Amino acid sequence: MARILSYEKKNTFVHRLSGFTKLLFLILWCFAGAMTFETRILVVMLLIGAGVYYVADIKWKQVSSVFIAIMIFMTLNLVAIFFFAPYQGCEIYDSRTAICHLFGNYYLTKEQLFYEFNVCIKYFTVIPSVFVFLTTTDPSELASSLNGVGVPYSIAYSVEIALRYIPDVQDEYTRIKNAQQARGIEMSAKGSLLKRIKNTSLIIFPLIFSSMEKIEVVSNAMELRGFGKKPKRTWYSKRPLTSIDLYVISFITLFCIATMIITFADGNRFFNPFR
Repeated sequence: MARILSYEKKNTFVHRLSGFTKLLFLILWCFAGAMTFETRILVVMLLIGAGVYYVADIKWKQVSSVFIAIMIFMTLNLVAIFFFAPYQGCEIYDSRTAICHLFGNYYLTKEQLFYEFNVCIKYFTVIPSVFVFLTTTDPSELASSLNGVGVPYSIAYSVEIALRYIPDVQDEYTRIKNAQQARGIEMSAKGSLLKRIKNTSLIIFPLIFSSMEKIEVVSNAMELRGFGKKPKRTWYSKRPLTSIDLYVISFITLFCIATMIITFADGNRFFNPFR
């Protein structure tokens, strides 16, 4: 059964990093990508993200479905930005250079295209980092790493369960989907797109109820085993921070600081090539 966004054990540079290192990298990376509209920094982040994605040796089948869904969402978001705020870029860059007239009061401008280009790059800087984190991080090792740097083990264990539960949700989704198809509900590529979307949405409620039932079972099992009664616990897969982890932590910290300094150096987080 094919799974997406699930951990796969490999011997790559990224896999050998501590779970804490990868989580900190993800948080600071996403923060930097969200805060800056400095196009040159976003391009650098895009190239670094693509390099990390390549080094992590992530297979297309692991992320294809989610990637396509995100691309559809991104396209719809960019179209919505244009129709609801067609001159937002002009306001941001304080200029207006029309390319052509579309219809009504809608003009295609260089400023709006450049603004939406930046929004698009921001998506592509964050998406690979999330994929890399989810597919290269062992949930148990991440939990032990978080606990090792002072995070309460109850919180660390909650993060582990959340990551471990992703493959289970995928399996449950596939079982429900197969059961629906066995009843004659078309959900394959043979049906129209709208029909497939409608039929797929019918899976949401059974999936939610099934997930809630499993959560209750896990909670009861942990409570019966006395989870949380002791102030500390031991970890089977604990991995200490190495010198490589410290180098990566130093890099992403300095990179995030440098990004903020460059972004807000002139008091405006938008790079303006139209001045």
